[in-house]
Amino acid sequence: MEGTKPVNKKLAAALSGGAVLVLALSACTSNKSGATDDKLNSWAKQVCDAVQPQAKKIADASTAIQKETSDNSTPEQVQKTDSLAFQNMSDAYKSIGAAVEKAGAPNVSDGATKQKNAVTELNGISTSYADLKKQVDGLDTKDQGKFADGLKGIATQLDKLSKSGNDALRQLEAGDVGKAMTRQESCKSASASASAPATSG
Repeated sequence: MEGTKPVNKKLAAALSGGAVLVLALSACTSNKSGATDDKLNSWAKQVCDAVQPQAKKIADASTAIQKETSDNSTPEQVQKTDSLAFQNMSDAYKSIGAAVEKAGAPNVSDGATKQKNAVTELNGISTSYADLKKQVDGLDTKDQGKFADGLKGIATQLDKLSKSGNDALRQLEAGDVGKAMTRQESCKSASASASAPATSG
C-alpha cells in the first residue's frame, strides 16, 4: 500500500531546501579582498562560531528525516523522527537568532536595522518549525491514509518555509559583513554542514 514513504521523501526534499536558510547566514559570498575591519571581523567570528553547531543540528535533523523514508518505517517511527527533527530545528534557529542579537549591530551602515530584521526573521522561522512539530505530534498514526495526508500538508508548509523568509539574513550579510563572515573558518564549516543534505549548495 502506498503509505508514508513517498510523502516523507517529499518532506525530506522540502527540508533540504530549508538548509538554504542557514547558508544565507553562513555567507556563501565570494571572498573579495578588501580593507579588513577588526570590529566587523570580531562580530563575524562571534556569529559564525555560534552558528556552526546550530547548522550541524539543522543538517542532522534533515538527515534524520531523509533516513526515515524507507518502506518499512511505521507511521509511529516517522512521527517520532519528524517531531524531534522539527524541535531541533526550531531550537537551532532560535539559538542563531539569540547569537545574532547578542553580537549586537555589525559595524556597517544600517547595521542595527539589518540585525534587528534578521533576529525577527530567525525567531519567526523557529516558531514555524515549532508549529510543524505540533502538527506532526497531532497526526493520527493509526490510520496510514490520514497520516500520509497530514504529512503531505506539512511537506507543503515546509516547502513554503524553505522558499521564503531569508531576505533579512541576506541583507544582513551583504557587502562587508559577508566578506568578514567568509574569512571565518567556522562559517565555512557551517555552510558545508548545512549544504550536506541538500542536492545543491
